[in-house]
Amino acid sequence: MHIDPKTCAVFGVDIGKTLFHVVGLDASGAPVQKVKLRRDTILQFFAQADSTLVGMEACPGSQWLARKLRELGHDVRIIPAQFVKPYVKSHKNDIIDAEAIAEATTRPTMRFVGIKEAHQVDLQMLHRVRSRLVKGRTNLICQMRSYCLEHGVALRQGAGVFKLDIVRAIDDLENDLTDRARVVLRELQEDLLRLEERILSVSAEIKNIADRDETAHRLMTIPGVGPLGATAILATIGDPTRFKKARDVAAWLGLVPRQHSTGGKQTLLGIAKRGSSYVRTLLIHGARSVLMHLDRAKDRLGLWVDELRTRMHVNKVTVALAAKLARVIWVVLSKPGTTYERRAPEGICV
Repeated sequence: MHIDPKTCAVFGVDIGKTLFHVVGLDASGAPVQKVKLRRDTILQFFAQADSTLVGMEACPGSQWLARKLRELGHDVRIIPAQFVKPYVKSHKNDIIDAEAIAEATTRPTMRFVGIKEAHQVDLQMLHRVRSRLVKGRTNLICQMRSYCLEHGVALRQGAGVFKLDIVRAIDDLENDLTDRARVVLRELQEDLLRLEERILSVSAEIKNIADRDETAHRLMTIPGVGPLGATAILATIGDPTRFKKARDVAAWLGLVPRQHSTGGKQTLLGIAKRGSSYVRTLLIHGARSVLMHLDRAKDRLGLWVDELRTRMHVNKVTVALAAKLARVIWVVLSKPGTTYERRAPEGICV
């Protein structure tokens, strides 16, 4: 059945697999239109609607729909699910959710998710596939090590040495491994080798993308940022102009202290751990590498790190450095052609 869109100030869309519930509000916030559309008619509906504000909840499929509606001339906003929940009134159903999304979209202080281009979604997909494979490799190694321990064979920790030790353990006929255990472990070892090959393949594909991208090249001039970190940043952050200042990126990634203040008394807790845990992990690992390998004589960042270490635990220094790297990343992204410049500390000639 054909449905004509009415003139609305904002539309809220509750996304489903096949059904989409749409609620339109007027300028005063009163509901004007409530419709239920199928996947094959949602774009036809908005193609006939006047260009207006459209809000939706961040979920699988929201990025695709946002790109399509933006091509039709609409101003599209994606809202994190936790920011929509306070606007759901009374009982919950799809129409009430769509109305809550529309109301939340109009709030001037609302925070939105950046809309990603298709190539950014593809790049993020590669990173998530690689992350799953690495996690599966860790689980498989732990499983094989525990099976060996059940037969009194202890293997060294670490993926590199484990791959050597497991071959020796299987071939050593003097240990207490049974014939059945050797067969099972040999099959698991073959699974591990296949996982390794798949991880190397995906990693090489990510590196090739980084090598061809000019922005990724500029990001890799930052200490602690390699091909994985640069491409993950490009896929996750997207448009840097949605952040007003550099510190907003560090806050968005959860690298700043959590606050629980009241009565004029400021209380700071541990880091917020908001945003992408994957990018935050890469930045912290990169910061840990900088702590160990940065040449203090050639980069003034080393003096700042060394000064922090005199009064902070090394883990706090690592997170503080990761937050600083996040701020540098925003500068490189927001200013075309900018790269990280290594400057020697004052008074030191290199």
